Amino acid sequence: MQGRTTTGAWTRHAVHGRTACRRRCRDAPAVRGRICYPRSVVLTPFHVAVQVRDIEEARRFYTEVLGCEEGRSATGWADFNMFGHQFVCHVNPELGINGRVTSHRNLVDGHGVPVPHCGVVLEPGEWTKLAARLKQYKVDWVIEPYTRFVNTPGEQSTLFIRDPSGNALEFKSFRDIAGQLFAS
Repeated sequence: MQGRTTTGAWTRHAVHGRTACRRRCRDAPAVRGRICYPRSVVLTPFHVAVQVRDIEEARRFYTEVLGCEEGRSATGWADFNMFGHQFVCHVNPELGINGRVTSHRNLVDGHGVPVPHCGVVLEPGEWTKLAARLKQYKVDWVIEPYTRFVNTPGEQSTLFIRDPSGNALEFKSFRDIAGQLFAS
């Protein structure tokens, strides 16, 4: 651990003297390639729950189209492993058989970004594979794959889709996640 010291869960990189810097930390073999950010410790899986109109329809979409593995489930809900994160679909009978969750759009880089939305930041190779996979299916594209904020610190590849119940999902990628995710 030359050049680094660890105090509890914080990593201090002696080279530049900042705690929890924006560098990949390799001093924790159990969390290979973890990323430390200012004012945080280690990225851990998020948990998000959304409402869906039909659990079987959601299962097909999240497993077959997105390639997520299903975890625990019951009659009215199902957990999915979305790139290492816990994504849960809960049936809302008030949506009805053809109902959809509503959202509005906010203009970002000339595109109408749906709000609310959630998603995952992927490594470039994983993002490219997912974009190619989605193009093989008839998905509800909100914003097709493209690169936004070109030649800026926030340059990113992004795409937005909706699941059958209207939940907006964003998948994005940066060339250097640790260096660009919170860059201004």
